[in-house]
Amino acid sequence: MAHRARSLERVSLRLYDTRTRTVRPLTLQREGHVGIYVCGPTVQALPHVGHLRSAVALDVLHRWLLAGGQEVRFVRNVTDVDDKIIHDAAHHDEPWWALSTRMTRAFTQAYDAVQVLPPTVEPRVTGHLQQIVDLVGQLVANGTAYHSGGDVYLSVRSVPTYGEISGQTPDALKQSDKTVAHGHSGAKRDPLDFALWKAAKPGEPSWPSPWGPGRPGWHIECSAMAVEYLGTTFDLHAGGLDLVFPHHENEAAQSTAAGHGFATHWLHHGLVTAAGGEKMSKSLGNSVTVEDALATVPPAVLRYALGAAHYRSTIEWSDQVVAAAAAAYGRIETFVRNATEATEGVAVDEALSKVSWDEFAAALDDDLGVPQALATIHGGVRTGNALLAARELPALAATVCVVRRMLSVLCLDPLSDWPASGGGELTPVVDALVGLAVEARAQARERKDWAQADALRDRLAASGIVLEDTVDGVRWRLA
Repeated sequence: MAHRARSLERVSLRLYDTRTRTVRPLTLQREGHVGIYVCGPTVQALPHVGHLRSAVALDVLHRWLLAGGQEVRFVRNVTDVDDKIIHDAAHHDEPWWALSTRMTRAFTQAYDAVQVLPPTVEPRVTGHLQQIVDLVGQLVANGTAYHSGGDVYLSVRSVPTYGEISGQTPDALKQSDKTVAHGHSGAKRDPLDFALWKAAKPGEPSWPSPWGPGRPGWHIECSAMAVEYLGTTFDLHAGGLDLVFPHHENEAAQSTAAGHGFATHWLHHGLVTAAGGEKMSKSLGNSVTVEDALATVPPAVLRYALGAAHYRSTIEWSDQVVAAAAAAYGRIETFVRNATEATEGVAVDEALSKVSWDEFAAALDDDLGVPQALATIHGGVRTGNALLAARELPALAATVCVVRRMLSVLCLDPLSDWPASGGGELTPVVDALVGLAVEARAQARERKDWAQADALRDRLAASGIVLEDTVDGVRWRLA
């Protein structure tokens, strides 16, 4: 049975909207086309697992939309000039642009390691200075922003909707008692006002503008780049919960002040914390870099660990989380490999499947319910293993086919998404070498030399190779 393409016109994808605080249907500006803007990294340091959690969570959304036949324009920016980048580069006696370039490459390598789809566009701040200056100029011209001492500020109280994203009101916000904000030159009319353009300071990068040399404030860059690639009104803006305020609140305010509809849906994912629930960050010194994580955790397991929880939940990173992910993914991998091998050449009729695609789809359509979707997959694995044991091959072939289609949406299919986990180009060589060990173990068992047989199994296990005794003989897989 051929897979029928989903359509958002027929199957409603409902997502939590931070602005309305409800789970509601994702409505599109243009049928069959989805425009998404994601606040990407500030590339000051190596990526940690929290950064990768963001990428994986939104990659599931990206892949689910593609699976539904949607054309997705996925824009994820890179903040490549920023106070933190300038500070860290100076601390290490490195040009700011060299640090940001090096860290951007590290982020790309991290995304690639866990098979995050590349964005349609990946704009950088330094490549969009003209668009930023133009937007600031528009806000100054319409009176919602003002020039002060080389800085330009947005007048927060000129935007009646300010506070809708974070659920706060200007009067309730904690106001700074500084008329001149730290690191700025000009005086603000209201402590709530925030910088759109910052006057140049000695030794820091700057660009020309009608208000003198300087560089963009943090918030204005995303408004300018989103509109450049998605238009003044687009479907979805996404990022971490830590960006709700002030970043996304200020983005929405300055875009509204410019007369833009901007994002019609705001989606925010939960964070990864260190032990004890403390926020994971470079400044706190408790972050686990992706590089360090991948030194001990296979990429597929790392993706499973970061993507298995609901996207809005918090993940407290620990060895136990990784171990649980390794065990769960191992059960999936073992089933898929064994069932695929057992059903080679068997015709597939998905009507015989013992696992429901509709159940899986309903879970993802309900606010990207990955935990429920994985429960469906694991239910299929348990049923499939029973079919394998009973040698009910037609039903097994259909079941493993549907399970693998589900896994492909989550990018967890051990055969098509992670072929290297099976040995890649070395599989025939490893297979031959393991075959020799398996044969020697079989001979030891025939001699009833159980100690030698167990020793061979243990030595293979120590090398990362697991032997499985089945009714069809001994199979092996990587641990």
